[in-house]
Amino acid sequence: MQKKKIPMRQCVGCREMKPKRELLRVVRSPQGEIALDFRGKNPGRGAYVCSDAACLARAKKSRALERAFGVPVPDEVYDQLSQQLEEHADG
Repeated sequence: MQKKKIPMRQCVGCREMKPKRELLRVVRSPQGEIALDFRGKNPGRGAYVCSDAACLARAKKSRALERAFGVPVPDEVYDQLSQQLEEHADG
């Protein structure tokens, strides 16, 4: 019996490869909206970040999401992402 392969993704903040389930997906929808995708099913271009505020801050500093999506990411989006991250951690 073959062992099921665990999908791995790279965090844009710390650049570490981790199982997809441990990471949060940030998605740029076809309409250009950027949001956290907790289910990992939303359509659009995805980038992954650890569910850690430090990784999100590192991704912001290195402009990793801008590179992943090919569009500028406004500060409000980062604020919204960190807020969603805190809410998700609480719930």
